[in-house]
Amino acid sequence: MSLGIVFLSEVFGTAMLTLLGCGVVANVALRGTKGNSGGFLMVTWGWGIAVFAGVFVAAKSGAHLNPAVTLGILVEGKRQYAPDVPVDFASTLTYFGGELLGAFLGAVICWAAYKQHFDAEPEAASRLGVFSTGPAIRSTPWNLVTEIIGTFVLVFVILSFGGTPSGLGPLAVALLVVGIGVSLGGPTGYAINPARDLGPRIAHALLPIRGKGTSDWAYSWIPVVGPLVGGALGGIVARVAPIIIFAAS
Repeated sequence: MSLGIVFLSEVFGTAMLTLLGCGVVANVALRGTKGNSGGFLMVTWGWGIAVFAGVFVAAKSGAHLNPAVTLGILVEGKRQYAPDVPVDFASTLTYFGGELLGAFLGAVICWAAYKQHFDAEPEAASRLGVFSTGPAIRSTPWNLVTEIIGTFVLVFVILSFGGTPSGLGPLAVALLVVGIGVSLGGPTGYAINPARDLGPRIAHALLPIRGKGTSDWAYSWIPVVGPLVGGALGGIVARVAPIIIFAAS
């Protein structure tokens, strides 16, 4: 499989992920929508369904949709990211690039779908919250720890049971994301995906959103670094856990 196909697969899959994921946040957060004030549980289920759809769309490339997942597979020592896609420098950058571009495009389409509600929303924080995550209590070390833990759970479970998201199954990954959201999502909004946060945050900075305020770049590195660290740890533990279990038995 060519890297061009991998790139397009990840672009379309991650765009679907962020379109539906940011879309459910917009429906809950923006003034005058049909789902306004639907609550955090509605958001977590919306993101789970967004993952479900994105995995199907990007099945050809293994449906990473997330640089932390790609990094976890790399660190675990897999030889292929997907069938006929070897793990090497070029393929890794292809996955990262497709995921980031897809996340950006999905957020732009979400903005277009909710354009009038963005214009009507009086709170800049609510507008930004559609695109990117933010902490309930701002604390750099603890916000970072939360993102590391949540992403570790995501990547470790995916690698332990399926190798790649498509191998584990779209529904199982979707339910895993819902589970992480309802259990570990409270402190930071659970980015658990650098592309999911950074791509839409860039879109927020570039789009002509009325009264949008700051894109909170001071916080932006946490939902990038935290998930990458968590993904790498997930890959390391997924690699050594079978050895430890075998030795213990």
